[in-house]
Amino acid sequence: MGKKGILLVNLGTPDSPSTADVRKYLGQFLMDERVIDINAVGRTLLVKGIIVPFRGPKSAKIYKEIWTKEGSPLLIYGHKVRDEIEKKLGNDYQVELAMRYQSPSIEDAIERLKQDKVDSIKVVPLFPQYASASTGSVHQLVMEIVSKWQAIPPINFVSSYYDHPGMIKVFADNARKYLDQKWDHILFSFHGIPQRQMRKADVSGQHCLKVNDCCATLTENNKFCYSAQCHHTAQLIAKDLALTPQDYTLCFQSRLGNDPWMKPYTSDILKELADKGVKRILVLCPAFVADCLETLYEISEEYQEEFEELGGEKVQLVESLNDNPAWIDALEDIILNK
Repeated sequence: MGKKGILLVNLGTPDSPSTADVRKYLGQFLMDERVIDINAVGRTLLVKGIIVPFRGPKSAKIYKEIWTKEGSPLLIYGHKVRDEIEKKLGNDYQVELAMRYQSPSIEDAIERLKQDKVDSIKVVPLFPQYASASTGSVHQLVMEIVSKWQAIPPINFVSSYYDHPGMIKVFADNARKYLDQKWDHILFSFHGIPQRQMRKADVSGQHCLKVNDCCATLTENNKFCYSAQCHHTAQLIAKDLALTPQDYTLCFQSRLGNDPWMKPYTSDILKELADKGVKRILVLCPAFVADCLETLYEISEEYQEEFEELGGEKVQLVESLNDNPAWIDALEDIILNK
């Protein structure tokens, strides 16, 4: 019999930090109907007429700040994780890495699995919490691709693993290495999404942003809500670190545009903390399994500068899971048992 195919998928990265490649990446990313979920004409005018032309050069400069001799950190860690997880799984498995946007593409990776005649395919998006704009987009594209195949093998999709004990422990252990230093407060900063996307995910239409603290506790009504899953992840890490609710704040970064996004915004929390005299902050980003632009630059550079201007002193990023051997162990369990 053939091997079992595993498709690991992360969000994506430009092929290089050049303005042309960054514009190409942003165009593909932001034209996804699940990312900017407005009508096609409006999305095209917004993305191709405004965002890509003006944001491209600025984003290219930022990518150059985090780019290494080996390339994009997100892609480097992706290849390392792919190699290590295939080694752990053994000869019965074939593991492919793909990016939802740009290279290596999902189309190419899944075609390799097809040509190598795998018996089944398991799709594992590298996003711990489910969101339509990330995991949902990966699932949709995979289904669109295989829908054109004459013979479709058994396919299984991992939706989320926001509460996986092994993953939680790696985030907590990474943070624990910094706890011998004095920190005035701890932030759990997650990638944000528009509020309208949260409302769309509420099939009841009666819970999201209509119930007080609607995301604070995971329930039957919000079990597929990105924000509720983020809260649960943070609560589990905080429990492992023996933090009290007064010790930390959950917030959301990477806002785009003027529409309301998930709150509180990380930038607003930084100001509130600075106004209270907080000087030193430790930041975890448990929506990212690998360090990337949003952690290495947005947290370590932009928020550090912003916090200093507000009177603060230090914003310390806790490294992500990256290629930590304990994360490889956790990912193996997710692949085998989710």
